[in-house]
Amino acid sequence: MTIIESNDNELRKLIFAKEKVIVKFTDKDCPICKVLSPIFNRFSADPTYEAITFVRMSAKENPVSSKEVKMSGTPFFAIYKKGTLQDCGIVATEEGLRNMLQKLL
Repeated sequence: MTIIESNDNELRKLIFAKEKVIVKFTDKDCPICKVLSPIFNRFSADPTYEAITFVRMSAKENPVSSKEVKMSGTPFFAIYKKGTLQDCGIVATEEGLRNMLQKLL
């Protein structure tokens, strides 16, 4: 599946249009964001997670969404199910990202 680049205006629509959504909030100066980028890409293409919509957003350019999830740093992930925030937090490892995705299955 393709990763959707989103923003404050589009995210609200997406989380209600799609049943399961994971959002990665990134920062261009975040080294861990860069390390997790290919892993996030790989998971988005994995058939195991085909029912999940993968979204990427710039943390600095989207202050409304960042504030809504009480973002405390990057890379920050938020998972939504049927329009409701299920969990969120800083994730710095492949295992941590996999655990977030498992909560949506």
